Amino acid sequence: MSSLPLRLTEEFTPSPGESELAVNPFDGLPFSSRYYEILEQRRALPIWAARFIFLEHLESSPNGVVLVSGEPGSGKSTQIPQWCAEFALARGFQKGQVTVTQPYPLAALSLAFRVADEMDLTLGHEVGYSIPQEDCTGPNTMLRFCWDRLLLQEVASTRGTGDWGVLVLDEAQERSVASDLLQGLLRDAKLGNLPGDPRLVVLTDPALEPKLQDFWGNPPIVHVPRKPGVSPVIPVYRDAVPIDRVEAACQAVLELCQKGAPGDVLVYLPSEEEISLCCESLSKEVGTLTLPGPPPRVLPLHPGCDQAVQAVYEDIDMGAQKVVVTHWLADFSFSLPSIGHVIDSGLELRSVYNPRIRAESQVLRPISKCQAEARRLRARRFPPGSCLCLYPKSILELEAPPLPHPRVCEENLSPLVLLLKRRQIAEPGQCHFLDRPAPEALMQALEDLDYLAALDDDGNLSDLGIILSEFPLPPELSKALLASCEFDCVDEMLTLAAMLTAASGFTHPPLCAEEAALRRALEHADGDHSSLIQVYEAFIQSGADEAWCQARGLNWASLCHARKLRGELLELMQRIELPLSQPAFGSEQNRRNLQKALLSGYFLKVARDTDGTGNYLLLTHKHVAQLSSYCCYRNRRAPARPPPWVLYHSFSISKDNCLSIVSEIQPQMLVELAPPYFLSNLPPSESRDLLNQLREGMDASAAESESSSPQEYRDACVLQ
Repeated sequence: MSSLPLRLTEEFTPSPGESELAVNPFDGLPFSSRYYEILEQRRALPIWAARFIFLEHLESSPNGVVLVSGEPGSGKSTQIPQWCAEFALARGFQKGQVTVTQPYPLAALSLAFRVADEMDLTLGHEVGYSIPQEDCTGPNTMLRFCWDRLLLQEVASTRGTGDWGVLVLDEAQERSVASDLLQGLLRDAKLGNLPGDPRLVVLTDPALEPKLQDFWGNPPIVHVPRKPGVSPVIPVYRDAVPIDRVEAACQAVLELCQKGAPGDVLVYLPSEEEISLCCESLSKEVGTLTLPGPPPRVLPLHPGCDQAVQAVYEDIDMGAQKVVVTHWLADFSFSLPSIGHVIDSGLELRSVYNPRIRAESQVLRPISKCQAEARRLRARRFPPGSCLCLYPKSILELEAPPLPHPRVCEENLSPLVLLLKRRQIAEPGQCHFLDRPAPEALMQALEDLDYLAALDDDGNLSDLGIILSEFPLPPELSKALLASCEFDCVDEMLTLAAMLTAASGFTHPPLCAEEAALRRALEHADGDHSSLIQVYEAFIQSGADEAWCQARGLNWASLCHARKLRGELLELMQRIELPLSQPAFGSEQNRRNLQKALLSGYFLKVARDTDGTGNYLLLTHKHVAQLSSYCCYRNRRAPARPPPWVLYHSFSISKDNCLSIVSEIQPQMLVELAPPYFLSNLPPSESRDLLNQLREGMDASAAESESSSPQEYRDACVLQ
């Protein structure tokens, strides 16, 4: 064993008896008594037994890569970052900070709080975090927890490794696009040959270990041992899948509460909608139970409930039990040591992108065997807990894949290809992937970027493409925002971009006539896009009042998120010196300009009503869709007809094939702003024929005008 790990071990693990003398090496202050209380808990974690070998591998790995393989709950996510910080401190921090990536912003936030507490340091100083719209770091930050997509953006922008000496990629088995691509970029860069001698630590579940070992060329591996003396929980399977998952899960929770089973309860359901239904039902039912102590506290845990995350980790007064209702978010990314019982539906609802038809499908499917095992292990505690699976064991054995599906094979790759182009990788297919995406998905992404004028004739990023890659938005939305500079509607497009990026602004359909009337007052005649702007403006005028949102069924947290994102986008536009414009929402000129800006980015997402009844045929493929129930056009009274041509934000293949966030457009404007070769490449349809007839008529009219008055002819303003 090298001298560095030994020195680290002696230097950074003071014993409780030394509390009066020991000083925290990170801030120079004496350790608090709480530090020693937590230190005893840390030493009891399974990962602690692997500390010596990990530090040795971190120092001596020949290619700078170390794999750490261990089960959920073993302490990898909290302890490995601290040991890496000790390693960096021993080197004098001359090579940059320690950065730890997480696949979800909420996980990065919660881990930063926990690790700062364990290290006896102030969050935002020595330990910090970076998530969308919130950078809690400072000049002295040496350990940063970061959403993996933000780090990928940083790496792409700097065309280097980033400002880090040690990079910890946590939860690699989640198979996020950013985590997979970061590994590919670092492998291609030959980490061991880079200046500064950077280190990469990949934390994973044992199920993914063989693939990672092969990908990285047999690097040193640290295997986390299982905690001795803890009996494994044997799952109990149902004979049949319940007809109503939410009702079955609620019934199982109530039975546990009535038995007085010790430990908190973790419930897995497929979707956020079912999580909300379950929490609402349980909150009513637990209050009616006759229990010796206070009723359990029901808490949701998913990306749309930022405020509830901290409550999940808080100790409840008077010993109240917690019931945490979640989905795939908590398969690996959250450490919940108080959990004693797990109720697992065995399903997940995921959005899967189909490049052929440029649409997302909501896919309800069995979880992987790896996820099922991770959920079972959540109940591992002393005394042993329980795990109830609301499905037959045969489903797990016959239908569940071994590992989670790689997201790089299920998402729209246009943002990914834009990043690769920013890194000057001419052919995205040349980049190494843990699992290579389908060639047609890469080709569709390249085609879309070409339509948006993000690529030049050689297939490299154009000047416009370089600017598009600066924005943390989908390429088509970035293009619309840039076009707003040309059409003098930047203020409105900033609001719209923020609202489209934030989570859904509506929490549920109107619950009563009064709520429906209040919501209708926020709708705009021009469609959903202008309605979103109107909702945001009214929200700001209300003083961002939460009660105002509740009265209208609006998501207060999402609107607050949109406000932060809008400020971030405005700051970015000012930094890269893009022209801004004054607010003019409501004027006729602004109305037309906003439609032009939207069409400049979203001409790929246009549909035409084929029969006057709301059956829309999408331009890019022969697929029929309807307007979503939230669309303002659906709420208008008869005999109002659906608009004949619409631009939509998203199309999801589900039980009703919905177009979401829709606004009426004029086909003449589409012909004016869309690239001519895009219209030529559309599949044969009556809609294409109508557009081509319009184009021929407009070309003839323009030619006639030019021949008669050439000095007055001016090309249409198109951002290309």
